[in-house]
Amino acid sequence: MKVATILGARPQLIKASVVSAEMARRGVDEAIIHTGQHFDDNMSSVFLSEMGVPEPVVNLGIGGGSHGQNTGRMLEQLEAELVRLKPDWVVVYGDTDSTLAGALAAAKLHIPIAHIEAGLRSFNRGMPEEINRVVTDHVATALFTPTDTAIECLRSEGLHGDRVVKSGDVMFDVAIQYGRVSDEQSTIVEKLDLEGVNFILATIHRAENTDDPQRLKAIFGGFGELQRCIVLPLHPRTKSRITTSSITLPPNLRIIDPVGYLDMLALEKNAQLIVTDSGGVQKEAFFHGVPCVTLRDETEWVELVDMGWNRLASPTSADAVVEAIRQTDSGNRKDGQPYGTGNASQIIVDSLLHW
Repeated sequence: MKVATILGARPQLIKASVVSAEMARRGVDEAIIHTGQHFDDNMSSVFLSEMGVPEPVVNLGIGGGSHGQNTGRMLEQLEAELVRLKPDWVVVYGDTDSTLAGALAAAKLHIPIAHIEAGLRSFNRGMPEEINRVVTDHVATALFTPTDTAIECLRSEGLHGDRVVKSGDVMFDVAIQYGRVSDEQSTIVEKLDLEGVNFILATIHRAENTDDPQRLKAIFGGFGELQRCIVLPLHPRTKSRITTSSITLPPNLRIIDPVGYLDMLALEKNAQLIVTDSGGVQKEAFFHGVPCVTLRDETEWVELVDMGWNRLASPTSADAVVEAIRQTDSGNRKDGQPYGTGNASQIIVDSLLHW
């Protein structure tokens, strides 16, 4: 069996690491196409080497434009690559422009599509990611869902039957496998002199926060009021917006360059609390038993909110950010395994081989 896997962003490289490894173990011929959507040395290539993801057969180098520009250019070039490769399946992950372009290119060429992380819904059509994931689900052949909630979302849209497979979350596979590797190899906590420090780990990168000066000021204003050590691996987009919005960074904020996945896992596992607007980091916090505040108006991972591990906080003011963090510190949390048992990649490859 020949598979073309389409990737475009750092989280997709992370997810692909375990699925690609399982494909290789089972003798699947995989060709990875990188669209270039979010490719730079700190944000992508380090993950290829650190996590053993096979080198892409091509990097299309498409990024930096509007959503429509990126998707259109990717669609054109991905179609040509798929015609050349002639895969039996096209595999896409998540909800980026690369995901949508890959799914549309495959659908128009009548190539079966496997969507990993199918069925997630924020119910906010103002998010480009919501449009991407909805359209991808409706053209996909196989829908691999991480949770029961995702299955119900698909069912409500008329998507059900054998094409829907509850695989569990591949990020749980990653957390288990690379959590052990991180314990052995990462020295980031020692390098930053964070041993024994009750620090908060923060990640801010979503356009809804970075492109809104008031929300961005509220976030950093709230951080300053906490008077606790906050470690922030600074995303390039956030760095740019801080400058253009003339934001003064508080003295308790410890800015570091973006880190590799093993170092990120180490920081997550040693943090007292995580504050983020990332979808993946919300789950990683839960996997490592760390409470999380999500600075967004909604989340696709509603299970974590219901279980008390995650608290949604719209960063409309510094006070709103501070109050959410303080409430999360003292909140009650429930045990559970909503994301499977850590064998999602095996279930996915089994299904593709069996189809």
